[in-house]
Amino acid sequence: MFLTSRGVPVETAAPGGATNAYRIGADDALLVDPAATGGALAALLDDVAHIAVTHHHPDHVGAVAAAAGETGATVWARRGREADFAAATGRRPDRTFREGTRIETGEGPVTVVETPGHAPEHVGFAFASERGERLVCGDLAAAEGSVAVGAPEGDLRAYLTALRRVHARAPAELLPGHGPAIGDPRAGARRLIDHRLDRERRVRAAVDGGARTVPEVTDAAYEKDVSGVRSLAEATVRAHLEKLAVERRVRFDGERALPAEGP
Repeated sequence: MFLTSRGVPVETAAPGGATNAYRIGADDALLVDPAATGGALAALLDDVAHIAVTHHHPDHVGAVAAAAGETGATVWARRGREADFAAATGRRPDRTFREGTRIETGEGPVTVVETPGHAPEHVGFAFASERGERLVCGDLAAAEGSVAVGAPEGDLRAYLTALRRVHARAPAELLPGHGPAIGDPRAGARRLIDHRLDRERRVRAAVDGGARTVPEVTDAAYEKDVSGVRSLAEATVRAHLEKLAVERRVRFDGERALPAEGP
């Protein structure tokens, strides 16, 4: 399957200041994550028949309406999320997909893989190539660093499940929303899982050590200065507390955290 990608300059917190847009197929192609208008994206628009996004964050959807208008492509959205898609993109979808939906290109199908967690509607797009299966994975993974999973829309239980699904699926390559391709997806998934579980241990230890509010837990759970990304760090801690509360390993009412056992 023919693949072309471009780093599209866009306002994003991700390193490099660009979102990767992907064109899958040589003809009747699928365009994934048209982030912003301009020359980088224009190079991908020839013979595009379908447009879809991995999720609705602004740094992935900014040129959906413009690309659809220029190409006349069918615009796809996650089933049940049509209104959210329209609000994010300014364009109503023409069709919807769910897990396992096949979007046909001139070179064969691209299959939708549900990967929620970073965002509730998050999906990936899998396709066959001479290297084996490749997966456009949006903000599920990154070659370096970690991916933001913060409350209220981030769900760490779903995110870890999605990473484990990718580990079990073992594609030949992951094609992320930001940065370079991940050539060893199983190792990449394990690294990201380990990172999240390590942060979880720190959050739980902070609660067991007497931290009660989200700011207090954040101060105790991070070994580095997070003043420059304070809101993101607190959103991440809140997501961890929500996960631990569902699993009954801490008590958390949205304001105060307490150890699972105690008065």
